Amino acid sequence: MKKIISLVVLVFITAIVAAGCSSDSSSGKKSDDKVYILKMSTQQAETAPIVEGFKELAKNLEEKSDGRLKMEVYPSAQLGSDDDVIEQAEQGVNVAVLTDGSRMGVYVEEMGIIGAPYFVDNYEDALKVTQGDTFKGWEKQLAEEHGLRVLSFNWYDGPRHFLTNEPIEKPEDLKGLRIRTPGSPVWQESVKALGATPVAMPWGEVYTAVQQGAVDGAEAQHTSTYPSRIYEVIKYVNKTGHFQLINGIIVGEKWFETLPEDLQQLLLDETKAVAQKNAEYVASLQADFEDKMKAEGMEVVEPDVEAFKKAAEKAYEVLGLTELREQIYQEMGK
Repeated sequence: MKKIISLVVLVFITAIVAAGCSSDSSSGKKSDDKVYILKMSTQQAETAPIVEGFKELAKNLEEKSDGRLKMEVYPSAQLGSDDDVIEQAEQGVNVAVLTDGSRMGVYVEEMGIIGAPYFVDNYEDALKVTQGDTFKGWEKQLAEEHGLRVLSFNWYDGPRHFLTNEPIEKPEDLKGLRIRTPGSPVWQESVKALGATPVAMPWGEVYTAVQQGAVDGAEAQHTSTYPSRIYEVIKYVNKTGHFQLINGIIVGEKWFETLPEDLQQLLLDETKAVAQKNAEYVASLQADFEDKMKAEGMEVVEPDVEAFKKAAEKAYEVLGLTELREQIYQEMGK
């Protein structure tokens, strides 16, 4: 009798344990009530529109996961440079970082073309690139060979322009000017092809660098230029629109795999959805930011964009991206 009672108790306990550690039917990954925290890093200022998107994403994740997945947003490079945070992500630390195709080109070389000059003309074209088979192959390569998971690559921050203290109307006007740009090979070579001498430094150092004469200017999008108050040390915004800044959020594959499957899917879905909404918001702000910079004393120059596009071809030749560009254009139906 005691054996029968013991057996019944054992079965009952086993059933309780099984219920408490229920598995997803498709993956076998256990679902639990553990709280997962993801630290979102960006060089963008607290007041940047894209940071508003990160905060909305954080709110959605916490609400839709019933508090099981939380995102903490760290603007203004509080967690360090993008390269430092990416290295942490590779090692499995619970960090995410806003990045771009040119920086990812350090890992998957062909991916750098997303940051090449005049590669796409608008956000819609950029989306076609990131939804294509070639891009999906790059994402797979990032995850399998470098341990970096792309959550979404549809964040938009607008076109980038040259910021100088003298008007720029054609590529020749940039000759001899030291222009800050991120350190990725594609952006460095692109700025060089467009006529300037590229200087790599964190965005947060540009204001002081211009003041001290370490650089003659920079190139950036309105959504960074205005919130960073660069208009206090820069007189002209020259609307070359040489880069369309399409960004992605990446995390480490090691950390991503620690999430239960339902939270993995939630993170992927919400990141894409919020990015799309935020991109529309950013696009709607371009004219407003430009007006605000004019009100602060900046002058807007409308340069010869066709001349800059022609100069940009040298970057494709030097970087060996001409054939890849044609391949992707065919994929896009362009």
